[in-house]
Amino acid sequence: MATAARDRLARTLRADAKSTFGAELTARPECLSLEVEGCGRVTLPVTPAKARKLISLAEPARFGRGSETLTDPDVRHTWEIPRHLVRAEWDDAMLTDFLATVKEELGLPNAAGLTADLHSLLVYEPDQFFLPHQDSEKSDDMVATLVVTLPSSHAGGELVVEHNGERSTYRGSKTTLSLVAFYTDCRHEVLKVKSGYRITLTYNLLLHGDTTRPEGDDGTAAELASLLREHFATPTHRYHGGPPAAPPGRLAYLLDHEYTPRALAWSRLKGEDARRVSLLRAAADRAGCEAILALADVKETHDAYPADEVYGYRRRGWHDTYDYCEDDEYSGASDNEREYVTQDLVDSEITLTHWTGPDGARLEETSLFLHETEVCESTPSGDLQPYSRQYEGYMGNWGNTLDRWYHRAAVVVWPREQAFANRAETSAAWALDQIAAMASSADVAGA
Repeated sequence: MATAARDRLARTLRADAKSTFGAELTARPECLSLEVEGCGRVTLPVTPAKARKLISLAEPARFGRGSETLTDPDVRHTWEIPRHLVRAEWDDAMLTDFLATVKEELGLPNAAGLTADLHSLLVYEPDQFFLPHQDSEKSDDMVATLVVTLPSSHAGGELVVEHNGERSTYRGSKTTLSLVAFYTDCRHEVLKVKSGYRITLTYNLLLHGDTTRPEGDDGTAAELASLLREHFATPTHRYHGGPPAAPPGRLAYLLDHEYTPRALAWSRLKGEDARRVSLLRAAADRAGCEAILALADVKETHDAYPADEVYGYRRRGWHDTYDYCEDDEYSGASDNEREYVTQDLVDSEITLTHWTGPDGARLEETSLFLHETEVCESTPSGDLQPYSRQYEGYMGNWGNTLDRWYHRAAVVVWPREQAFANRAETSAAWALDQIAAMASSADVAGA
């Protein structure tokens, strides 16, 4: 059977990936001047005595769980100095160069401005750590996090950042500043400090100004436009026989990065998402289609059994995570996929939960189930980090399955003449309002 147009489209968009999820740089200590009220100037490298003085001004750092802000040393065990006590000044040239490097490596728009807004000063002493978590957007302009590890004599406390199955480990230095920036949706953790003191400044990286992006290669856009036309013109194959069904009325392309509702905008797409979406929007325009942004919930069910038990012995396990909130979010202990051996994909469900207008504005709640013939992706959900999972042991006639849930974003494309039908499918009230508005404006043909 020929490869579906949607799969060829996803493969075309996957080609030539260039950006990454993080950037790293080192700098001389004299590039930073740091003062803390009640402690005075903090000279670099930081001495153990100065670190202990900072701790005397600190309070236990908090983390978020849903709408709650909590303190739990089993999840986040570190000291935080109140931000209003901290004054950090950088060498302008060095900071400008670093932010330019971050923009380039993260694939952010060249014309946009990127600034660093101080968020916290943290001190980790021996045996302190922070379990895997994600950072929430502290403002609508926030796209990434910057962690600056001050030079000090310590062991352990490595910063580990993960995204799409890739993992990078960053270690501090005894003599130089270590700067690491990464997208807010990247899971990251601070490993346990073995000795000494790990001191860090964290910043919110804000994107502003001209966030428009070039539409990309004309040849690629033309190829994608041809694939869109083919997708919307090809009848849908029925797996159990019978005549083909009508062609699909939409196509949802799932993105790689994770976005919250407040972060869902054309101008705030990250890394390869931004490049691919730029091409897809250009292709949609050529093909006479409309493109919108959406959020999707994905559930995948695989045949599975516990890896640490002989196949045939049944049990039930459960894992959950925490949602977004106003501070750093702890998302549970890191999933260890070696706990289960996954086999065939049994079932997959994808539901759109929010979407925007074509201009990327007016985020609306929706509930629209997508058929598998309406979906494509360059990165399979199984390569991403699920926000929840549940194992169902053998139950007689069912079981031995592992369910995993993912939050994903998508670009949804449909022919312009089918825009009304797609939106009306999820809201009859909206459709009636539109018809009434057209009738009242004497647009009889439209109504």
